[in-house]
This record gives sequence, structure tokens and C-alpha cells, in this order.
Amino acid sequence: MSKTRIETGTEAEFFARGKRLARQADRGEPLAETHIVTFDDPAEVAQLLTQARIGLFRTIKAEPASITTIAARLHRDRSAVKRDVDALLAAGLVSVETAVNPGHGTHKVVRAVASRVDLHVLID
Repeated sequence: MSKTRIETGTEAEFFARGKRLARQADRGEPLAETHIVTFDDPAEVAQLLTQARIGLFRTIKAEPASITTIAARLHRDRSAVKRDVDALLAAGLVSVETAVNPGHGTHKVVRAVASRVDLHVLID
């Protein structure tokens, strides 16, 4: 697993980072396995990283499972967990994969995409 960084930043900072990475790649330098999610407004970070979603992420990171299994572990309603998984999926913090059941059928497994998430927020 790689590392995910959640931060606030401007559009100019986003494109400057992209240029730095492109120059590194052009020089043949290895690129760090870091996924960066950037928000313009710290309030958007707060909307994404609620206490419930942080607990959900930790549970998924500890042991990937289906939404139903995760909801049972957390003693939460399955539909609420599904909404939170969808938000974490949209932010790139989790992935949902289809797994084959032994003998018959399939099920979806939710996994953390990073072993570590760093949060960097600047409030002006």
C-alpha cells in the first residue's frame, strides 16, 4: 500500500506540483507512491473526514470486507455505511473490488488504498 495525503491548496499549487513531478519523470527519477487529494476549502475536508468516516476508514484498513460485514462490525446501518464508503471512494481513500465467492457468486470487498493518510490543512 502507498501513502495518501489530504491537503488544502490552490489551483496554481496543484499545477506547480504536476510540473515538478513531470520534470522528475523526464529525468528518470523514481516517483514517490503518494496519492494526493487537494481541496480548495478546509470546510470540504471537514465534510469528508467526519468522525464516522475516520472510524470507517480505520475499520476497513484493519480488515477489508463487504459493506454489510463492516456495518455489522461498527453497529451502524448498512445504508449509512454505504453512503460513507461512496464518499471515501470518490475521494480515492478506498477501493471496491469484486471477489468470487467459493463455489458460487461474487461479493464486493472494500479496501483502503493506502496504509497511511496524512492530513495537511491550512486555514487562513
